[in-house]
Amino acid sequence: MRFKKAFYNAAFLAIVVAGFPAAAQNYPAGPIRWVVPFPPGGGTDILARTVAQKLSEAWGVAVVVDNRGGANGTMGAAIVAKAPPDGQTLLIVPSGFAVNPSIYKNLPFDSVKDLAPVSQLAASPLILVVHPSFPPKTVKEIIAFIKARPNDINYGSSGNGSPPHLATELFQYMTQARMTHIPYKGAGPAAVDVIAGQIPIYFMNALQAVPHIKSGRLRGLGVTSDTRFSALPELPTIAEAGVPGYAMTNWYGLLVPGGTPRATVSRLHGEVARILNLPEIRDRLTKEGADVIASTPDRFAAFLGSEMEKFARIVKVSGMTASN
Repeated sequence: MRFKKAFYNAAFLAIVVAGFPAAAQNYPAGPIRWVVPFPPGGGTDILARTVAQKLSEAWGVAVVVDNRGGANGTMGAAIVAKAPPDGQTLLIVPSGFAVNPSIYKNLPFDSVKDLAPVSQLAASPLILVVHPSFPPKTVKEIIAFIKARPNDINYGSSGNGSPPHLATELFQYMTQARMTHIPYKGAGPAAVDVIAGQIPIYFMNALQAVPHIKSGRLRGLGVTSDTRFSALPELPTIAEAGVPGYAMTNWYGLLVPGGTPRATVSRLHGEVARILNLPEIRDRLTKEGADVIASTPDRFAAFLGSEMEKFARIVKVSGMTASN
């Protein structure tokens, strides 16, 4: 009986393995290249490196983070869109990815067809931060200060169409307080200048902002989410602080080249979701300001479609372009 049971178990396992696509059985086939389409130091980079380290440990292969900044992430995205569809090249994007089709009219790839969604990884608010030397101490004071000096105050962003750019455009639209946009080639360089006092105002992603606020290098005035932020509960939401109805959340997602086998996408999603839900990873991200999502490929695809539609409306209302 034991022999017969063992035989049947082995036969069942053989059938399962034979039915599992070869692409997934052999995945990963070697080192994985994880493209971060921004310079080092921003929230996108921080999250990618956190997950990449655990992915490398789990699969026993090198997961190399490759920072390729430029044009609000479109240069790095183009690299992945043109890579072989084997799951060996990954792309992490922030929410600004969904606005690129609306502001870049000649993208070198199709955001829907040339890239396949794997998972929405996490989401976090942005925080309105200012250099400590900047006079306003509240959101209402900053609105009055800017209105008294229309277009004289500079604000920074991590690039045209980036989450900080979108958050500020929404803020300006709702308050009619107009500033001058200074786009940077990523969140890292923008953070360096706001900390140095070169630009006074910046909507910074929470993963990046928390340590600088706690150290006193920056002063936080409000969070963009519709509820208070657990890592900095003393900060009001921007809606509470003087702009009723204001809300915006930054999210991060994982994509691979379009045409990557479904079984490969599923295997990658399963491992990344497991990593994100490890207690030490979940707790670390929560403390740093991000909520784990780990959505399925289908749910992320549907979410991306709705986000692209929403940002297309914001671009139309604000008149935003890739050159402003």
